[in-house]
Amino acid sequence: MQQRSLKNEPAPGQRLRGLVLAGLMGAALLGCGGGGGGAGGDSGSATPSNPSTPSTPSTPPVIAKPSSREEAMRFLMQASFGPTEASIAAVMEKGYEPWLDEQLAKPASAHRFNWDAADAAVKAATPTASAGTREVLDSFYKVAITGEDQLRQRVAYALSQIMVVSMAQDNVGNQPRSVASYLDVLSANAFGNYRDLLEQVARHPAMGLYLSHLKNQKEDAKTGRVPDENFAREVMQLFSIGLIELNADGSPKLEGGNPKPTYTAEDIAGMAKVFTGFSWDGPDTADGRFWGWCPDYCSADRAIKPMQGYSQFHSISEKRFLGKVLPAQDKADPAASLKLGLDTLASHPNVGPFIGRQMIQRLVTSNPSPAYVGRVAKAFGSGDMKAMVKAILLDTEARDAALAAQPSYGKLQEPVLRLTAALRAIGASSDSGAWLIGATDDPSTQLGQSPLRSPSVFNFYRPGFVLPGSETGAAKLTMPELQLVHETSVAGYANYIKNGVASGFGQRGLDYKATRNDVQFDLTALLPLAPKPADLVEQVCKQLLGARANAALKAELVAAVESVKLDAFKPDASNQKTVDDQTRNRAKLALYLALVSPEYLVQK
Repeated sequence: MQQRSLKNEPAPGQRLRGLVLAGLMGAALLGCGGGGGGAGGDSGSATPSNPSTPSTPSTPPVIAKPSSREEAMRFLMQASFGPTEASIAAVMEKGYEPWLDEQLAKPASAHRFNWDAADAAVKAATPTASAGTREVLDSFYKVAITGEDQLRQRVAYALSQIMVVSMAQDNVGNQPRSVASYLDVLSANAFGNYRDLLEQVARHPAMGLYLSHLKNQKEDAKTGRVPDENFAREVMQLFSIGLIELNADGSPKLEGGNPKPTYTAEDIAGMAKVFTGFSWDGPDTADGRFWGWCPDYCSADRAIKPMQGYSQFHSISEKRFLGKVLPAQDKADPAASLKLGLDTLASHPNVGPFIGRQMIQRLVTSNPSPAYVGRVAKAFGSGDMKAMVKAILLDTEARDAALAAQPSYGKLQEPVLRLTAALRAIGASSDSGAWLIGATDDPSTQLGQSPLRSPSVFNFYRPGFVLPGSETGAAKLTMPELQLVHETSVAGYANYIKNGVASGFGQRGLDYKATRNDVQFDLTALLPLAPKPADLVEQVCKQLLGARANAALKAELVAAVESVKLDAFKPDASNQKTVDDQTRNRAKLALYLALVSPEYLVQK
């Protein structure tokens, strides 16, 4: 008897993969976007319609509870790493705001604690070895899939794509404990004050290594040396105020008909002086500690403690930036310079709309309306991250089902979030308990994306990205995640998911002696439905897609499942394995095709 399996893809599966490719590269992506945005630059600014006439944000009605299971799912796609049966029930019972308040009060999971525990286990087995970057990824996935503080971690992940450090850069990758600590800083401050977050980011050694302001020295007229401007540029362009001045609704302020720049080369040079003289933490500020000479000047926790100021390396000359002036100093005071610099950035009127719009993009929709941005910026006020997060998720543009049904609403799910949502929805488990998914950088065979491993400080995609020559481009819709999409990555994602559904994800255990891959889907709820393809497909769509499933997709899935024939006679000892294999292949096929469908890839 012939049977189709995930080892030999069925024709319906090949057809759906073709649909995925066509949909991603063309009209199907008009399902992403929202209220009229346009192309933006590297700063993340977009240019909404009628930029010279900023909108006045109105206060929309509050939607207290989901009207259906599907609406609860949609909320959890925005506020967590993916809905589960338990989280759906909780949201439906409590309502949106009580669920958010509960999440806001939950303590943060500790990535560094997870990394330290993994490091201790590695050393117990091999005293000369240590944990590395893989253990950072293990902790990310463990917390994303099983952690209780879902909202906090989802917001921290969004912040990690704005205030980027990347283990793809060797000097950062060589300090994995520092990266785990950096992720903890983002989660600890996800609901705090933006000014506090900005300082902790600026002083974290992982950021100091990544953007080269750790060991940044003052200018020297004799040698022609000037302070390193790398961090000074990016902290303005990417982490706080962007390239152009904004109205409260995120639309650009115009000067002579053109967008007005927020800063100049002179501002960068002045700000660069602020960040001179910061290096490794320790009990003193000796030159050797500044340079990091080991073993005499290497404190055990220097990679996880905030950088400290070294007066002898800090610029004492006048510092001019963003309309502020710090006069020349008789005695270097790194702390005073840093305070003025960060106070100036944090109080800039651009911060609310600039950061708020990007957070909306990361959580809800790629093209929020100016009014939506304005309401979020107003809630943010002088830096209230908690209020900003609640405003984003409770706004009518996030909660109104009629708005979500518009063809220009939503966002393309990035690959990492597609994976976490699938693993949470289907109740996956980790044999090792460590979630050994690892790096998934390769776009030809994997996701083409790994957490905390972006190719540059601009993340995997830029907030203002518009795909030229596309229907979304013609509609002037920014599509950040679409920057990851091409023929290779579409096929790579489909193959990665096919292999994962068939054999599990990740490594075969910490000792590499396990009999199967570490992370496996739980098919318990699906296997009994395999004899009835329509019921099986209905259950898969219920768990993965919610309201995104439609009749055409379900018909396609049913036809594919029916192509895997089940033995018509009662199983016995002679054919039990065949029947079990056929049953399992039906369940896996339905799951696989749902996960590569355009409906799953687009978050509405």
